[in-house]
Amino acid sequence: MAIPLLVRAQAASAQLLYWLPRPVRRVLAGRPIRRDGQELALDAQLLLRLQKLTGAELVRGSVEQSRALLELGRHLVSGRPIEPVAAREVQIPTPDGDLPATLYTPAGLPEPSGLLVFFHGGGWVVGNRTSHDNAARYLAKHAGVRVLSIEYRLAPEHPFPAAAEDAVAAFEYAHAKASDLGADPDRIAVGGDSAGGNLAAVTAQQTVAKGGPAPVFQLLIYPATDFTKRYRSRELFADGFFLTDAHMNWFEGHYVPRGTDLTDPRLSPLHAKDLSGLPPAYVVTAGFDPLRDEGETYAQKMREAGVPVALSRQPDLIHGFLNFTGVGSRFTEAVAEMAGALRTGLSR
Repeated sequence: MAIPLLVRAQAASAQLLYWLPRPVRRVLAGRPIRRDGQELALDAQLLLRLQKLTGAELVRGSVEQSRALLELGRHLVSGRPIEPVAAREVQIPTPDGDLPATLYTPAGLPEPSGLLVFFHGGGWVVGNRTSHDNAARYLAKHAGVRVLSIEYRLAPEHPFPAAAEDAVAAFEYAHAKASDLGADPDRIAVGGDSAGGNLAAVTAQQTVAKGGPAPVFQLLIYPATDFTKRYRSRELFADGFFLTDAHMNWFEGHYVPRGTDLTDPRLSPLHAKDLSGLPPAYVVTAGFDPLRDEGETYAQKMREAGVPVALSRQPDLIHGFLNFTGVGSRFTEAVAEMAGALRTGLSR
């Protein structure tokens, strides 16, 4: 897809703003925002100001319009493609048709290596491999692993449980075809952000319950884990911090069919009866995120079940920061920490 000239200009302007002296950026961003004992990072506050100025939104209008807006908006924050990372297309056969996927391999990475099966965010409705291309590239390069990014089916065309079924099928394919992917079958992790974090958690649970091959590590990035209740963070950060309460309602309305049991662990992994035996997890949350508290509650529940869990709240950041490495060093710092956790989790 060709990038319109206006979008190119907006992206260049956004990146230039982050090179301005800090006092100037503070004036542009406005007075510091503090809530719940946390202060929003200047980089995040400036990004929110840019979002207002450019009219960029996570959701606007129809599903088709929202998907198109995300495709254009990603160029404002993702930066140039991270190199040297090779990318090749993979087709994953499933009973419901082939799933497209992209395999990212950093230059010079020997075989076999660790592999991350990655599920993109976007509320199960928007987002795709392209929207998370640089996120996958960053994790591949800086964690020193291969990343298999999955194009699972989206709602409303394919509502729950289609995405969850695709996620499990993708992991099982990755394990069965590890040698074809240049991966070590004993060093395969699952991970994702937001809706993708939900799918990664579900995949870990489902594969462990089957008693067959299962991931050895979970990278859960501000995951959605519970559709049954409204947590305090959803009230605190309902509006003005990129992901809003209205967005979450919109996503749920498209993804979850009426009459669905909201405690189904394929939808709300927090409600699984038994979390024992799950692989070690790195759970990262953002301080100014409606999803913060349910992600941290899931981390705690895994710990209580005996699962090794590292919980990292980034107290000054907002939802979506995995994709913001093209602007602002604070976002990159947080994503670098994730890459380090992934590298450790898949080390021999």
